[in-house]
Parts: sequence; C-alpha cells; structure tokens
Amino acid sequence: MTRQVAVTGVGVVAPGAIGSDAFVELLGSGRTATRAITLFDPTGFRSRMAAECDFDPAEHGLSPHEAQRMDRYVQFAAVAAREALDGAGLDIAAEDPWRTGVSLGSAVGGTTLLESDYIRASARGSSWEVDHERTSPDLHRVFSPAPLAGEIAELSGAQGVVHTVSTGCTSGLDAVGYAFQAIAEGRADVMITGASESPVSPITVSCFDAIRATSERNDAPERASRPFDRDRDGFVLGEGAAVLVLEELDHARRRGAEVHCLVGGFATRSNAYHMTGLTREGIELAESIERAMQQAALGPDAIDYVNAHGSGTKQNDRHETAAFKLALGGRAREVPISSIKSMVGHSLGAIGAIELAACVLAMDESLVPPTANLENADPECDLDYVPVTARQARLDTVLSVGSGFGGFQSAVVLDRRELR
Repeated sequence: MTRQVAVTGVGVVAPGAIGSDAFVELLGSGRTATRAITLFDPTGFRSRMAAECDFDPAEHGLSPHEAQRMDRYVQFAAVAAREALDGAGLDIAAEDPWRTGVSLGSAVGGTTLLESDYIRASARGSSWEVDHERTSPDLHRVFSPAPLAGEIAELSGAQGVVHTVSTGCTSGLDAVGYAFQAIAEGRADVMITGASESPVSPITVSCFDAIRATSERNDAPERASRPFDRDRDGFVLGEGAAVLVLEELDHARRRGAEVHCLVGGFATRSNAYHMTGLTREGIELAESIERAMQQAALGPDAIDYVNAHGSGTKQNDRHETAAFKLALGGRAREVPISSIKSMVGHSLGAIGAIELAACVLAMDESLVPPTANLENADPECDLDYVPVTARQARLDTVLSVGSGFGGFQSAVVLDRRELR
C-alpha cells in the first residue's frame, strides 16, 4: 500500500460535549459526564447510571422527518457527520460519488426504538400477539445496524464502498480501519467513517447486569468509571458518536484541505478464546499493536501517547497492561497512557471512534487527556496511566486500542510526523 490516508474532518456527539470544541474542553478538564440514568426509570436495575448525551435533534439541525425516521444512534451519526464534512470543507457534490464511501460501526444498532416499539406493540409484554399498527412505520429501519451507513450515504451522496461494521466494542476502530484500507488499496478516495451507539435502554442494562460487567457505584455515578484504579467495580454504559473524514493525502492537498494527521496503520486480531473473557497475557492485543506499528513504519520508541481501551474492569485493565508491556517493551513504562472512558463512559461500538476523534484532537492541541477517578492505582497496572489531570505534550504519533466481546482486539496508529 503506497497511498497515504489523511484525516481532514472530525465530528463528535459525546456525553457532556456536543461538537469537537466542547469535546476538547471536556478532555482537558478531566470532567466526568457519568450520572444517574434519565432516559428511562432504572429502578430495580443493578447498575443505574450512564454517560448520556443531552441531545435535541431539532437543535442540532435534524428535520422532524429525519428525527422520526432515524433512531437515536443514527441521529447522533448524522450530526457528527455534518460537523466532520463541514470541518473538512468537502464539497461532496464535486466528488466522484463512486469513489466516495461510508464505513460506520455499531455494536447493538437500533436497540432503543426496537425495544420501545415492542413494548407498545405487545402492550408492555402482556400480549404474545403484537399489534403492528402500534409501531413506528420506520421500525424496519432499526432491525439491524445496516441502515446506519445507508442513512449517512443518503445524507452525503456517497455511492462507493458503503458498509456497517458490527464487531462489538471494536466496531468503531474497525470501521475506521476498513475505511483506511479502502483508500490505501485504491478502492476509494474519500471515506466518511466512525461509529455511533445509543444503548442506554432497559434491555442493554439488563444484559450487562446479568454478567455483572457494569459498576454498582450508584451513589456516586460521577466517580464510578475508574479504569486502572484498585477500587474499580466495572464499566459505566455510555452513548454517542464520532465521525472522521478520511482522504487520500494527495486528494486532500490538491483541494487545500487542512490535514490533522495520517492514519498510519490498522490491525485487528481474535483471541479465539471466549465471548467475554480475555487472556491474562494480552498476546492477541499485542499482536494487533505490533502489526499496526509495522504498517506505520515506526517502533515503540516513536509512540508519544496511547489511548487505552481502559474499560474499568479488572480483567481488561490487567490484560491491556500485559499487552502494552509485550508490544512496547521498555517504552511501555515511559509513554503516557490514559482512558477517556473515565469521563464519557463506554459507548460499546461507538467508543473506538470517539477515542480516535479524541486522539486526533489531542494531537491538534498537544494534550494528553487524563484518566479521571484514578486515585488508587492497581499495583498490577503499573504503567503511567495519567491520573486525574491532563498534561501538555507534543504528540506526533498516537496509538489507540480496543477490545470487544467476541474476542476482537484492534489497534490504530495515527501519525503526523510528515506534516510538521
């Protein structure tokens, strides 16, 4: 692959921050956006908190018809995509539509509308015979995650490579990785890519309650997401979206676009081990990191910052620490590493894209985001996990990683060395 891939646009809908400017402010402040659930009555659930987006579709430019047609996670993606395209200054109408594509990720798709419509159609579950006249006429759009990419293609006019990626909590990283490959391999010149999720609903909370993966710190939700902390007790569910505009580098330069950074490498591997379990050694994640760095033609000493998966579960934090030591060697003890899930929660399929957007903006701002709530480090997580307070540092190369249910392990390298 000789074609280089540039990031020219960023759009974000995150808990506590709608838009890139607000998102950067949140990352720098170390402020948490986790709180008691307001999107439904969580009484009776084991975990009753989430990182929610204060999002009004009309305020963010969606028409009544769009708001009715799109489930909440598609609305997030549409708003993020418009911000990313505006930021890129890209006139889609002037582009070859067959060379413009969409690659978006989501783990659970239209859970919100699917659940609420089922409740209506079944009279709150009391009737086995569901009444289709009680459902939304757009219910068919939420039956699978596929319409996410289709809606953004319709919005943008992209007619090239268009797909939705659903690989659990690595969906966002993988969607961007596949978009990167589409451009690098010559199948597209422009890709609108990222991920979106709106999983804060009774069925999703029930799923994670059942396996005790989420935090029970309901009396202090703003302090509940504590990656790498000795006193963590699980992750906090979140929602949101992030969209990047990727372009072949010469294509971006010909039109005078601002280039934030390059996507240097992407790799994904499976642990072929367990649906939710992780190996203690972290070999599979280390393999992804090494292959992504190899594609980017850089070694561990060149990495300036690592955005960790950092979900706040003991299993993940120790697996990830082992993987960093394997892949980065001695550099693992020198490089700053942090988890923004401590501030914006874990939005499942969307979070990988939100974290990549954070990395791009952190490079722009020379900012190392902190791990909020990291007050008592787990002795087995003995790396520099940037507790509580952000740092200023020049970031030329950044590594972002993720793990997903199903055994997925993914890594993306961002690189701006050539742009300095």
